[in-house]
Amino acid sequence: MAHDRTTHDIDPGHAHGGASHDSQAQHADHADHAAAGGHTGHAGHHGSADHGGHADHAGHADHAGHGGHAGHGDHVGQFRRLFWIMLVLAVPVVGFSAMFSMILGYDLPDAAWVAWVSPALGTVMYVWGGRPFLTGAVGELRARKPGMMLLIGLAITVAFVASLGASLGLIDRELDFWWELALLIVIMLLGHWIEMRSLAQTTSALDSLAALLPDEAERVEGDQVVTVAPADLAVGDVVVVRPGGSVPADGRVVDGRAEMDESMITGESRTVPRGPGEAVTAGTVATDSGLRVEVTATGDETALAGIQRLVAEAQASSSRAQRLADTAAGWLFWFALGVAAVTAVVWSLAGNPDDAVIRTVTVLVIACPHALGLAIPLVVSIATERAARGGVLVKDRLALESMRTVDTVLFDKTGTLTEGKPVVTAVATDAGSGLDDDTLLTLAAAAEQDSEHPLARAVVRAAQERGRTVPSASGFVSSPAVGVTARVDGHEIRVGGPRLLEENRQDELSAASEWHADGSIILHVLRDGVAVGALRLADEVRPQAADAVRRLHDQGVQVVMITGDAEAVARSVAGRLRIDRWFAGVRPEDKSAKVLELQREGRKVAMVGDGVNDAPALAQADVGIAIGAGTDVAIASAGVILASDDPRSVLSVIDLSRASYRKMKQNLWWAAGYNLVSVPLAAGVLAPVGFVMPISAGAILMSLSTVVVALNAQLLRRLDLRPRS
Repeated sequence: MAHDRTTHDIDPGHAHGGASHDSQAQHADHADHAAAGGHTGHAGHHGSADHGGHADHAGHADHAGHGGHAGHGDHVGQFRRLFWIMLVLAVPVVGFSAMFSMILGYDLPDAAWVAWVSPALGTVMYVWGGRPFLTGAVGELRARKPGMMLLIGLAITVAFVASLGASLGLIDRELDFWWELALLIVIMLLGHWIEMRSLAQTTSALDSLAALLPDEAERVEGDQVVTVAPADLAVGDVVVVRPGGSVPADGRVVDGRAEMDESMITGESRTVPRGPGEAVTAGTVATDSGLRVEVTATGDETALAGIQRLVAEAQASSSRAQRLADTAAGWLFWFALGVAAVTAVVWSLAGNPDDAVIRTVTVLVIACPHALGLAIPLVVSIATERAARGGVLVKDRLALESMRTVDTVLFDKTGTLTEGKPVVTAVATDAGSGLDDDTLLTLAAAAEQDSEHPLARAVVRAAQERGRTVPSASGFVSSPAVGVTARVDGHEIRVGGPRLLEENRQDELSAASEWHADGSIILHVLRDGVAVGALRLADEVRPQAADAVRRLHDQGVQVVMITGDAEAVARSVAGRLRIDRWFAGVRPEDKSAKVLELQREGRKVAMVGDGVNDAPALAQADVGIAIGAGTDVAIASAGVILASDDPRSVLSVIDLSRASYRKMKQNLWWAAGYNLVSVPLAAGVLAPVGFVMPISAGAILMSLSTVVVALNAQLLRRLDLRPRS
């Protein structure tokens, strides 16, 4: 049933009786997220976004330097298939290797073909399985940024060339590294498979924004209504928007009046009345009535497209800093190259050319970071698995790494610190009415029960929670810009805002006048034309919010709130939760600017939100955290998703970040430490005292290093990330 609730949406912070009540509903001081409708459960709708921050890691794909979002899902499958194929090929390569059989002490069959199994299959592994690393190495060379790919590419190339030369009898047989080449490729592919799986994305912020638009638009052509694609609309066209339908393009209402759910775009928790001459935005929904809208902007000129651009720009400007493993690999590359050069020169000057070649090749092969290649991916894989069990879904590894440095958490108010839906917080009755609070609430609920408006639902729900039986009503009527009317128990009951009082020449109750100070929504109740009471409604604060703020303060983190609500509402909520500072009356397009303002103060900012209007701010923040009940766009724009609505989960993200970073550092030190010790030994630094590390010993140390790194990462499984009271 059509139901115009303009009076319910009037800014409660304005004094009753002021002029232009219609325009007040348009102010940007409403609550900053959706109260009803438009939210679907997205806890499981969590992919993984790269945020462009991994573009420098050329080995993630077979094409170097391709950052952004696209393609990670395909790369997971590519690395998975390549890993299993290479693992199958590696078994005979290792098994038929003369050096490996010597290390383990078993005999190979006495046949001529045996000597060619490892070279043949090893060559296939180098060309096929090594391609991602070789391509990545070329990309790092071109970018003049040596890292993991170049170090791996150098090691497998040296191992391949040396092994091939040894197999062909061109150089010393001691340089047969086929088994080492096979294990190296398999371990590195495993590490990258794990890594790409943690980065794989299932959704895109920009695709989610585009999905807000309807698939079809109904354009008025003379006396007919023709269905067309939104892309075919032009400025000046008139379109029909039916009840429950989305507006296909920005425009101006030319006929009709409807309550518009703009929460997906503006973040305002209340529906906003729109009538002739007023602007409507593409993607918003007419909740109760139909409209005719004249198109004023299409395509790239719409507000929705503007938000898309903000999201894209913020994501493109994300930090491109190299990650820990890449940085360590870059240093190890120069270290290995330097040691190899010194080794070649020193052993050649010592008069042992053959030993010079053997020692130099050994150095370059042993320098390859087996453990380093698994150090970070294993930690991330286990950390994200533990996080998921605690209701924290990690999409972006860079966000996880950055969370430990955050010193400011910026909460979007509605739907994050608050429930995002109105509740009745107080009831006042006129002393001469003869009614008590429960009876007044019951009468109001009876009049409201045929309405689907969020405020009406809140009134009915409040009566039911008090155990009241809501009587049936008849003659329900919705009056534009006034309120609702119905007959209940033989009386005319009307519920509405200031316009309702003006129309009936009634004064506001003294208690209601006091409620304006905290920005509450006020509904007046009239019985037979006489004001008998008032209801105060507000967005309910989540019960866990105060504990979340307190615990963040305990960790030295500043808590900031941002909202489109009026100053009075923001001050009231901030006071109750002891929030350090707040931004009130913030327009949707200005939220990302507020994040930037905090960053320019030198702060590391984590933004917590759940609306389309939060998407640019989530992307701009050092860490974007979307709550799982939020929109696809907010989820796609964030690096971390809270599967629940509990704001205390932000503490879990901080704990996870710090714990995983500790493990990353420990693994990197161990992996790099192995190289720092084994490479000089392989070079023969102790040769003057009679010790030269055999290649087999280096290989065993390499394997042990990988095992230690893997076991250390497993200790993260003891981390409990469930929110605690």
